[in-house]
Amino acid sequence: MRVLGIDPGLTRCGLGVVDGQGFQILTMVEVGVIRTTVDAPLEMRLLELEEQILYWINKVNPDVIAVERVFSQLNVRTAMATGQAAGVALLLAAKAGIPVAMHTPSEVKAAVTGSGRADKKQVAMMVQKLLRLDSIPKPVDSTDALALAICHHWRGVGENKMQAALSQEKERLKSRNADLGNKVVIK
Repeated sequence: MRVLGIDPGLTRCGLGVVDGQGFQILTMVEVGVIRTTVDAPLEMRLLELEEQILYWINKVNPDVIAVERVFSQLNVRTAMATGQAAGVALLLAAKAGIPVAMHTPSEVKAAVTGSGRADKKQVAMMVQKLLRLDSIPKPVDSTDALALAICHHWRGVGENKMQAALSQEKERLKSRNADLGNKVVIK
């Protein structure tokens, strides 16, 4: 499975692509940051994000796009910019027919370091270790994007398996229900 992790931001948007074979073997494919000009009009910055994220989607052909879920921050302006950038990524994924997963910062930290309260340095060091990199990617937005992709490899696969198992069990019970003459109702 190939996951494109996107750490949304209007000024800097981190992107990281991680391939996974099995549960333990993860490999970094690409990493980078999209930068937009701070004094450009908002619509032009969003257009630049759209063009660059689309370029990445076409270049790396991900199976899933993992986007950091925007959470309530003290700085409303920052939260709005992050939400706008995330919206661009979500829209492009939908247009391309690529499944999207959203993970909160604490989910990502917990998946990568074992603690939902880890700091950025701890996350960066674990990303380096897990992907067997010679150095920590810079800036931090790119490391965060890789962490999102790693998180989805580990959390998303488990969630997908649970959903598949639940669907199978529902079908089995529906079939059994039909065999018993519809005496048991399953919702």
